[in-house]
Amino acid sequence: MSRIVSKFGGTSMGDALCMSRSAKVCVRRNSSVVVVSATSGTTNDLIKLGELSENGNQTEAEALAKSIQTKHLKIATDLALPSEPLSELKVLLSEMESIARGIYLLRDCSAKAKDVLLSLGERLSSVLFAQALQTAWPQKKVKLLDVRSVLKTDETFGKARPLTTEISKLCEKKLGNLKDGKVVYVTQGFIGQTLAGATTTLGRGGSDYSAAILAEGIKADTLEIWTDVAGVSTTDPRLCKDAVVIDEISFKEMSELATFGAKVLHPATLLPAIRQNIPVLVASSFEADKPGTWVRREVKNSPLIRALALRKKQTLITLSTPEMLQAHGFLFQLFKIFNDHKISIDAITTSEISVSVTIDSSETISPQLMTELSQVAEVQIEKDLGLVSLIGNNINHTPGLAKRIFEAISEINVRMICYGASRHNFCFLVDEGHASHVIQKLHQKFITGV
Repeated sequence: MSRIVSKFGGTSMGDALCMSRSAKVCVRRNSSVVVVSATSGTTNDLIKLGELSENGNQTEAEALAKSIQTKHLKIATDLALPSEPLSELKVLLSEMESIARGIYLLRDCSAKAKDVLLSLGERLSSVLFAQALQTAWPQKKVKLLDVRSVLKTDETFGKARPLTTEISKLCEKKLGNLKDGKVVYVTQGFIGQTLAGATTTLGRGGSDYSAAILAEGIKADTLEIWTDVAGVSTTDPRLCKDAVVIDEISFKEMSELATFGAKVLHPATLLPAIRQNIPVLVASSFEADKPGTWVRREVKNSPLIRALALRKKQTLITLSTPEMLQAHGFLFQLFKIFNDHKISIDAITTSEISVSVTIDSSETISPQLMTELSQVAEVQIEKDLGLVSLIGNNINHTPGLAKRIFEAISEINVRMICYGASRHNFCFLVDEGHASHVIQKLHQKFITGV
């Protein structure tokens, strides 16, 4: 029996119809473990519920909690949820109200409390989907698994790191009966648990990642990511109407594409799949008859440019000082400051006396960070930039590629270039207002060829 982990995103869990459709996909694919996200929009609602409660807006918080409750109870009614899972659903909804009330009374929504609150999205949807799957697949015994019993993490609330060795042991212990093919498990994405028993989350978009971790834990033959798009496209279709779905892409290419802006996969998703060499299918639960995109270690074709990605809302920080010239230890000192402030750097270039780095604008440039950076160099900050990436193969060993790229966008000012560090990526920074036009021009140049 093949072991298949199938993960469904929030839109695939949107309502009873979406759940029933996704359940039929599981039957068709013969899924072994099904990982589900919260119903569409619920995580955002739970975040807002925590904020309203912390700020003392009790009336608005109660109204939002009621809205979340109504939404899930309607799906329960539409799915004809039996009394036992319905009672379980109501217990979870009551827990949500209690947590919100506690946050209101304390006027404090700590990272630990927030993780418990946000975990309810997936815990609610999994109860509902288990019933949808049992209805669609009466030949199987559908079991609801609390993923926290196997997906153990450290204590970094809000962005916990999985404990891989512990997870593998627990998967073998709790999911060992997958071999007989009689049972299919429904469980939650995005959430985990510390060894001490505290609920954690893996960060936004972490459902894909947790599905990959479970696939690694059970030594799955395939990991499937079911979403609302028909696969991985050559670029964002919202930016370029000529974008087409890629039939297959390598792990290395997809890692670069996910890291540099493609939203269809969480950047960390591929790490467990790469470790166990598990092929990944990205497809649409709304168009399950379409082939989707396969992500594999080895692919048949390796084009120079496979796809283009864009990361908007980038900030460029340039640090300049003559003391950097022929001096050792400067970069260490610089990156230690970013590390101490838990700031993630996306791209970097250097000259004799300056260093330029890009960070996502969601990162906090605090006064303390500015003070510490100013103590080692002159600091210049530029915002509202876009990081354009060309993803492909043998990029840093292809003569004339840079010439072809910049000829195609000769009218656009390029603020920074990163080239040479990767065989699979060429990226550069432009004004965000020009970024979409740049993607369209380069897609026409390298993908459609017209």
